[in-house]
Amino acid sequence: MSDQIWTRDEVESPCIKICVVHPEARLCTGCLRSIDEIGRWSRMSSDERREIMAELPDRAGQISKRRGGRAARLARK
Repeated sequence: MSDQIWTRDEVESPCIKICVVHPEARLCTGCLRSIDEIGRWSRMSSDERREIMAELPDRAGQISKRRGGRAARLARK
């Protein structure tokens, strides 16, 4: 029996299984990808995936933490 594990030679998904789209930034709060990027991920080339992965750390600043629910949202208006 072999202990070797089969792996694919492609860029892994940044998904952390917290799939909530931020209402203003329109990015997933878990992985920071857009809905379009998430939907196309399996069809993207490795180069496209690497480009997106390189952009993700900069996107974190686009998402502010939501606190206070509806009352806080109404107070911002």
